[in-house]
Amino acid sequence: MGQIGIKELLLLLVIVLLVFGAKRLPDLARSLGKSARILKSETTAMKSEGGQAASSTATPEETPATRTIQAAPGDVTSARPVDEPKPTTQQS
Repeated sequence: MGQIGIKELLLLLVIVLLVFGAKRLPDLARSLGKSARILKSETTAMKSEGGQAASSTATPEETPATRTIQAAPGDVTSARPVDEPKPTTQQS
């Protein structure tokens, strides 16, 4: 008791197939994979930010990072840089 065997896995697969249907399973698996990838990248980023914040002595205004716009979460192939407005100074 407590271990999942072949029979239980097959029964679970049949139930999932009946609930979602054969056409939606690839989309479901794809979205689950993207979600896992995003979660992994976010946790890695949080860990690296925590380490940098503790050991960083530089001022945050030294080198501003270039921001990007992503078409979808986790989609880095279609990312493009953000064109932020430049501060204008009026001289008399």
